[in-house]
Amino acid sequence: MDGTLTQNDLSHVVEADKAHVWHHLVQHKQFETSDPKIIVEGKGMRVWDQTGREQLDAVSGAVWTVNVGYGRKTIVDAISEQLMKLNYYAGAAGSIPGALFAEELIDKMPGMSRVYYCNSGSEANEKAFKMVRQIAHKRYGGKKHKILYRERDYHGTTIAALSAGGQEERNAQYGPFAPGFVAVPHCLEYRAGDQGWGDLSGEAYGQRAADAIEEVILREGPDTVGALCLEPVTAGGGVIVPPAGYWQRVQEICRKYDVLLHIDEVVCGVGRTGTWFGYQHYGVEPDFVTMAKGVASGYAAIACCVTNERVFDLFKDDASDPMNYFRDISTFGGCTAGPAAALENMRIIEDEGLLENTTAMGEYMLGQLETLKDKHAVVGEARGKGLFLGAELVTDRTTREPMDEKRVAAVVAEVNKRGVIIGMTNRSIPGYNNTLCFAPALIATKDDIDQIVEAVDGALGTVFG
Repeated sequence: MDGTLTQNDLSHVVEADKAHVWHHLVQHKQFETSDPKIIVEGKGMRVWDQTGREQLDAVSGAVWTVNVGYGRKTIVDAISEQLMKLNYYAGAAGSIPGALFAEELIDKMPGMSRVYYCNSGSEANEKAFKMVRQIAHKRYGGKKHKILYRERDYHGTTIAALSAGGQEERNAQYGPFAPGFVAVPHCLEYRAGDQGWGDLSGEAYGQRAADAIEEVILREGPDTVGALCLEPVTAGGGVIVPPAGYWQRVQEICRKYDVLLHIDEVVCGVGRTGTWFGYQHYGVEPDFVTMAKGVASGYAAIACCVTNERVFDLFKDDASDPMNYFRDISTFGGCTAGPAAALENMRIIEDEGLLENTTAMGEYMLGQLETLKDKHAVVGEARGKGLFLGAELVTDRTTREPMDEKRVAAVVAEVNKRGVIIGMTNRSIPGYNNTLCFAPALIATKDDIDQIVEAVDGALGTVFG
């Protein structure tokens, strides 16, 4: 883009948007006196709006999705070629890209074996929940139906996904929710004191946070708990990286009580943390893995609910029973653009060494955020895994009192004025919407990261002095 585009060039588009489009996560009252932002073009890590203004996108499409960056012609070509051959056929039958991507995906996920296609992360999680419930009826007389979820984790926007949602402000005003979903404590070491666990840290904290899951299982009754659903690294709840010892203990607890382990990789999957999947940092063996966002980097809608053979076999053990199989369908799980795009997306990640780049640039960016902590007293903690990072803002480092979210939002706005788009915890945890969020594309360079950090540095100085 050459930057010559003016707002008048798109005046009709802007007016049509204001008149008819209901934007996501936005209060529309403001558009009675101002214009919505319309993103017109993207290339690499940069986007341009209707005024021609260029910005570095440090959150990969606002919701951590465009992992390989904008303007990937080879992905577009793969989609176009596939759509001319076959655009759609219901998932009751197979397709060439569906079979080939499933093969490539499973090759990256030792221990997993089956891919169920659908079209969003919320839907992928719903599929796993339904499988758990059907297994409960098939094997346990319906009793082992409860699904545990973790405070601060997020699993989608449907009623069932919100029922498993650990973010109170996301859930507010949308109940009543589906029964049988039970919360377990979060694992943010920085907030151990708020949990009543004093100054526990490191592996001792990790063990305590995991033991809290066992306590919930024992309270509810192990014979009633069918699954545990967790993000490998909590996303919108504050970019929470589990402490040492946590995941290993979680695995032990699930095996001890015959609880299926469901890992929600909608954000962390397909390279975001420097491995193909976030759980692979921790050596755990899940029963379900759900994914969406970065699977095709937003070039086509695709999501997957992946299971191991143990789970799959439970749905074909009695062919004479007409109720024995998984009686579910996702209409747009039959679209072929998704797996076609995902195949090319995966090739790009491999051929360009983007997992290695994510690890290296993630370490570099975390170090740069640590320098901000040294410079600005409001930065309580910098944390992250790969190119998925957060900086929690506080009013006092000793008490760790969370910064008011309006002031955090002011930082985000100031960063935006400096030509960089970042995020923050938003409508998530009452009193704790105080973490700046970063998820630049896996193609990020040191120069990109320096630009991001420099903008945040300037914004913190402007807002807090």
